[in-house]
Amino acid sequence: MTTYDLDEVEEAFRAYWQAGAVNEDWDAWVELFTEDVTYVEHILGDKHGREEVRAWIKPIMVEFGELYTVYEWHVCDLSERVVVYMQNRRDHPDASQPAIDFPGMTVLQYAGNGRFSLEEDFWSLPEGQRTMKAYVDACAQHDPDHPKKRTRRNWGDGPAWAKGAPTYDQSAGAVSSSG
Repeated sequence: MTTYDLDEVEEAFRAYWQAGAVNEDWDAWVELFTEDVTYVEHILGDKHGREEVRAWIKPIMVEFGELYTVYEWHVCDLSERVVVYMQNRRDHPDASQPAIDFPGMTVLQYAGNGRFSLEEDFWSLPEGQRTMKAYVDACAQHDPDHPKKRTRRNWGDGPAWAKGAPTYDQSAGAVSSSG
């Protein structure tokens, strides 16, 4: 068994977080997996291989474009695993109201060369459905066009490297895909 330095695992995790959650550059994010990655998504179904993950992640992130991921904390351990806890967030259409969140947790297995061979996601379907309904109701009351704005107003209290642009249109992923 290969043992990687924890600093290497940490660096790979930050690159993973910045490519996906922060920059929303899903092509760059997928490249941080091994070609034979196993992606375990307990609610939406498992994916096998980098290209199957790419074919799934890009349209789902468009479908739920109002949703963004806010970093809470992570740990790296000597088994080269990373566990990260986050909030799946939708900004309330009334900016004076708190964001509409449901928590999630991801386990990653580091495989070397800046890539991960496993991602396993955990989140609660009832909480996801409850917060989606709350968001839809808030949009109906305050701003029916809010989902199209894809705002990212509150990146939380995490470190600077875990924070993205104030809207999807200003994200690195949107800018790179438009130009």
